[in-house]
Amino acid sequence: MMRRRTLIAGGAAVLAAPAARAQAWPTRPVRLLVPFIPGSAPDVIARHLSERLGPAIGGTVVIENRPGAGGNIGFEVAARAAPDGYTFLLGTNSLVINPALYRRTLGFDPFRDFVPVVLAFAMPHLLIAPTTGPATLQALIDGLKARPDQSYASGGNGSGAHLAAEMFKARAGVQATHVPFRGAPDIVNNVMSGTVQFGFPTLATATELVKAGRLRGLGVTSPGRNHALPDVPTIAEVLPGFDLVSWFGLVAPAGTPQDAAAKVDAAVRAALAEPGFRARTTADGTIAVGMDAAGFRDFLRSEDTKWREAVRLSGAQVD
Repeated sequence: MMRRRTLIAGGAAVLAAPAARAQAWPTRPVRLLVPFIPGSAPDVIARHLSERLGPAIGGTVVIENRPGAGGNIGFEVAARAAPDGYTFLLGTNSLVINPALYRRTLGFDPFRDFVPVVLAFAMPHLLIAPTTGPATLQALIDGLKARPDQSYASGGNGSGAHLAAEMFKARAGVQATHVPFRGAPDIVNNVMSGTVQFGFPTLATATELVKAGRLRGLGVTSPGRNHALPDVPTIAEVLPGFDLVSWFGLVAPAGTPQDAAAKVDAAVRAALAEPGFRARTTADGTIAVGMDAAGFRDFLRSEDTKWREAVRLSGAQVD
């Protein structure tokens, strides 16, 4: 009898060992890769999330910025990382834009090399005009039809602002000349000065200037109006079905243990459900989403189709 009890006890210990190891995750710092520079919108989002992630998973989350090539360097580093639960990536819409945008074959595939974990935030773009320009979206469209020699600013070829403007032109049936700059602040400054007639920076970049009366906000690119600028209509109110937003979500290398991904997913969604955290991270017009892995997977497929169409319409290509 003693012999049998010993065998049973020993067998139970063997069976319990994998569970104990799983429950121990994480046993070392978890790396959150950000494929853009410190201070960028994705970096700010990642730092907000890391504040809550560490305590929630019982470990340390370390931000690692890997900027360059429109996010491709960071995406490629993440795609090659060991799928052991210790590397996550702050993905953006560039994850699905870049494969269509770049002429060369990239070192990652958004669907083969990554598993979606949680879609955390979305950020609409805002159609802006000078205060001396058209007062409404319809007035801008009418003006562009009458004078197609006008111009718009973007943050560079293939940027979200560029693709949003090209989608707008296609849906509205208008023409305008693209003037690329280096980023959203340049869009704002050149529209405000009247150097160009309109632009599509991220909403957070221009919110305070619109509130202060230094810019006109003509339309947001999300399906619904934004809480930060509730009086600004959606573009969809004039051009039904218009929907193009930037987004921020966590993905992991394909093969990452499901339990680790599930804990990160639960931690992010719990943070977004907390009123204080939600208010602090969405005051500038950012939208808290909190979509789980299954929903995020379907969302990525639809975004791939949408942004590929925007790239096609823009004619943008990057070497």
